[in-house]
Amino acid sequence: MSHPSVHPLEGAPPLTNGGDRLPRVRMKDIQGMPGTPASLALRMCQFGFAVVALSVMATTSDFPTVTAFRYLVAAVSLQSLWSLSLTIVDIYALLVKRRLRNSRVVILLTIGDGITSTLTFAAASATAGITVLIDNDVNNCAQNHCARFETAAAMAFISWFAISPSFLLNFWSLASRQ
Repeated sequence: MSHPSVHPLEGAPPLTNGGDRLPRVRMKDIQGMPGTPASLALRMCQFGFAVVALSVMATTSDFPTVTAFRYLVAAVSLQSLWSLSLTIVDIYALLVKRRLRNSRVVILLTIGDGITSTLTFAAASATAGITVLIDNDVNNCAQNHCARFETAAAMAFISWFAISPSFLLNFWSLASRQ
């Protein structure tokens, strides 16, 4: 008696003649995608660093005098609200043991992460540029709060570093759908 060299897997879908469509296979959960513990950690880091940047910049007396500093306050305010709301969504998803795989939700998260990350990066870059101008070119750091401006810019950059994986994973999840 001869034995075939390839054995069918148990539970494999039946062979079709091409007219029937096979059921869609769900993608494995990758840490960092919405509804996972890593996503929650990323969102908490985004929120924390954005709040620190906002607090440091808002406690200086002369931040309203420079447009880039006001832009940083607005951008990290938006970033902190966005990250806080998605932290709550991630906590809820983990508590009910669900993953956020709905394509409309993923589109919303991708667009929101893309907008907030772009705004945060631009604001941090503008703040860093103005701080370098004040420090190196004008040599006026003695009268300004350069250390606080640098700290706020650094915290905004770290918040942007934390939102970048969220955006890229959401975008990849969206692009890998059929």
